[in-house]
Amino acid sequence: MKIAMGSDHRGYSAKEKIKAMLASRGHEILDFGTSTQTSCDYPDSAYPTCEAVVSGKAELGILLCGTGIGMSIAANKVRGIRAACCHDELTAEMSRRHNNANVLCLPADLIGEELIRRMVEVWVNAPYESGRHDRRVQKILSYEARMCGENKPN
Repeated sequence: MKIAMGSDHRGYSAKEKIKAMLASRGHEILDFGTSTQTSCDYPDSAYPTCEAVVSGKAELGILLCGTGIGMSIAANKVRGIRAACCHDELTAEMSRRHNNANVLCLPADLIGEELIRRMVEVWVNAPYESGRHDRRVQKILSYEARMCGENKPN
Protein backbone atom coordinates (compact mmCIF):
# COMPACT_ATOMS: atom_id res chain seq x y z
CA MET A 1 0.00 0.00 0.00
CA LYS A 2 1.19 3.54 -0.72
CA ILE A 3 0.99 5.77 2.33
CA ALA A 4 1.64 9.52 2.24
CA MET A 5 3.24 10.98 5.36
CA GLY A 6 4.01 14.41 6.67
CA SER A 7 4.99 16.12 9.89
CA ASP A 8 6.10 19.35 11.38
CA HIS A 9 9.25 19.59 13.50
CA ARG A 10 7.47 18.21 16.60
CA GLY A 11 6.37 15.08 14.75
CA TYR A 12 9.54 14.53 12.73
CA SER A 13 11.18 11.92 14.95
CA ALA A 14 8.00 9.85 15.31
CA LYS A 15 7.38 10.12 11.54
CA GLU A 16 10.79 8.68 10.79
CA LYS A 17 10.15 5.71 13.10
CA ILE A 18 6.70 5.07 11.62
CA LYS A 19 8.14 5.27 8.10
CA ALA A 20 10.70 2.61 8.91
CA MET A 21 8.11 0.37 10.55
CA LEU A 22 5.67 0.65 7.63
CA ALA A 23 8.41 0.14 5.03
CA SER A 24 9.55 -3.01 6.86
CA ARG A 25 6.00 -4.32 6.41
CA GLY A 26 6.12 -3.75 2.65
CA HIS A 27 4.36 -0.40 2.39
CA GLU A 28 5.62 2.31 0.04
CA ILE A 29 6.00 5.65 1.80
CA LEU A 30 5.67 9.06 0.14
CA ASP A 31 7.29 11.55 2.52
CA PHE A 32 6.13 15.17 2.26
CA GLY A 33 8.37 16.51 4.99
CA THR A 34 9.63 17.90 7.10
CA SER A 35 13.11 16.46 6.88
CA THR A 36 14.59 18.05 10.01
CA GLN A 37 13.66 19.08 13.54
CA THR A 38 14.00 22.75 12.58
CA SER A 39 10.81 24.68 13.38
CA CYS A 40 8.34 24.69 10.49
CA ASP A 41 4.63 25.14 9.83
CA TYR A 42 2.36 22.07 9.82
CA PRO A 43 0.22 23.14 6.80
CA ASP A 44 3.36 22.97 4.62
CA SER A 45 3.41 19.17 4.89
CA ALA A 46 -0.30 18.59 5.58
CA TYR A 47 -1.51 19.92 2.24
CA PRO A 48 0.79 17.95 -0.09
CA THR A 49 0.23 14.80 1.97
CA CYS A 50 -3.53 15.18 1.65
CA GLU A 51 -3.32 16.09 -2.03
CA ALA A 52 -1.47 12.81 -2.63
CA VAL A 53 -4.36 10.95 -1.00
CA VAL A 54 -7.17 12.69 -2.89
CA SER A 55 -5.32 12.41 -6.21
CA GLY A 56 -4.86 8.66 -5.74
CA LYS A 57 -1.06 8.80 -5.57
CA ALA A 58 -1.44 7.33 -2.06
CA GLU A 59 -4.19 5.25 -0.53
CA LEU A 60 -3.90 6.69 2.98
CA GLY A 61 -2.11 9.51 4.78
CA ILE A 62 -0.53 9.91 8.20
CA LEU A 63 0.30 13.31 9.69
CA LEU A 64 2.11 14.12 12.93
CA CYS A 65 2.55 17.28 14.94
CA GLY A 66 2.82 18.00 18.66
CA THR A 67 -0.88 17.55 19.48
CA GLY A 68 -2.28 16.25 16.19
CA ILE A 69 -4.82 19.07 16.27
CA GLY A 70 -3.14 21.49 13.87
CA MET A 71 -2.56 18.75 11.32
CA SER A 72 -6.18 17.62 11.67
CA ILE A 73 -7.52 21.12 11.11
CA ALA A 74 -5.28 21.70 8.08
CA ALA A 75 -5.97 18.25 6.60
CA ASN A 76 -9.73 18.62 6.82
CA LYS A 77 -9.55 21.75 4.67
CA VAL A 78 -8.59 19.57 1.69
CA ARG A 79 -11.67 18.40 -0.19
CA GLY A 80 -12.03 14.64 -0.02
CA ILE A 81 -10.05 14.24 3.19
CA ARG A 82 -11.57 12.73 6.29
CA ALA A 83 -8.80 13.23 8.84
CA ALA A 84 -9.09 11.95 12.39
CA CYS A 85 -6.94 13.07 15.31
CA CYS A 86 -6.66 9.94 17.45
CA HIS A 87 -5.13 9.25 20.85
CA ASP A 88 -5.59 5.51 21.28
CA GLU A 89 -6.02 2.29 19.34
CA LEU A 90 -9.81 2.23 19.60
CA THR A 91 -10.35 5.71 18.14
CA ALA A 92 -7.84 4.97 15.39
CA GLU A 93 -9.64 1.75 14.49
CA MET A 94 -13.12 3.27 14.64
CA SER A 95 -12.05 6.23 12.49
CA ARG A 96 -11.40 3.74 9.67
CA ARG A 97 -14.24 1.30 10.36
CA HIS A 98 -17.05 3.83 10.87
CA ASN A 99 -15.86 7.08 9.27
CA ASN A 100 -13.70 5.81 6.43
CA ALA A 101 -10.95 8.19 7.59
CA ASN A 102 -8.26 8.44 4.96
CA VAL A 103 -5.78 10.47 7.04
CA LEU A 104 -4.63 9.68 10.57
CA CYS A 105 -3.36 12.63 12.63
CA LEU A 106 -1.18 11.77 15.59
CA PRO A 107 0.00 13.74 18.65
CA ALA A 108 3.73 13.06 18.76
CA ASP A 109 4.21 14.96 22.03
CA LEU A 110 1.32 13.39 23.94
CA ILE A 111 1.57 9.63 23.46
CA GLY A 112 4.47 7.22 23.51
CA GLU A 113 6.28 5.59 20.63
CA GLU A 114 4.86 2.11 21.30
CA LEU A 115 1.25 3.37 21.37
CA ILE A 116 1.81 5.32 18.15
CA ARG A 117 3.16 2.16 16.50
CA ARG A 118 0.15 0.10 17.60
CA MET A 119 -2.28 2.82 16.49
CA VAL A 120 -0.72 3.00 13.03
CA GLU A 121 -0.82 -0.79 12.63
CA VAL A 122 -4.48 -0.95 13.67
CA TRP A 123 -5.46 2.02 11.51
CA VAL A 124 -3.70 0.85 8.34
CA ASN A 125 -5.24 -2.62 8.63
CA ALA A 126 -8.78 -1.70 9.71
CA PRO A 127 -11.32 -1.99 6.87
CA TYR A 128 -14.17 0.45 6.33
CA GLU A 129 -17.32 -1.39 7.41
CA SER A 130 -19.58 0.36 4.91
CA GLY A 131 -23.27 -0.52 5.40
CA ARG A 132 -24.99 1.83 7.83
CA HIS A 133 -21.96 4.11 7.82
CA ASP A 134 -22.26 4.84 4.09
CA ARG A 135 -25.16 7.24 4.52
CA ARG A 136 -23.23 9.28 7.11
CA VAL A 137 -20.06 9.48 5.03
CA GLN A 138 -22.19 10.32 1.98
CA LYS A 139 -23.76 13.25 3.87
CA ILE A 140 -20.26 14.60 4.52
CA LEU A 141 -19.31 14.19 0.86
CA SER A 142 -22.55 15.83 -0.31
CA TYR A 143 -22.12 18.80 1.99
CA GLU A 144 -18.51 19.16 0.94
CA ALA A 145 -19.49 19.09 -2.75
CA ARG A 146 -22.20 21.68 -2.19
CA MET A 147 -19.92 24.02 -0.22
CA CYS A 148 -16.77 23.54 -2.30
CA GLY A 149 -18.28 23.25 -5.77
CA GLU A 150 -19.02 20.19 -7.83
CA ASN A 151 -16.04 20.55 -10.18
CA LYS A 152 -13.34 19.79 -7.62
CA PRO A 153 -11.83 16.33 -7.02
CA ASN A 154 -13.24 13.93 -4.41
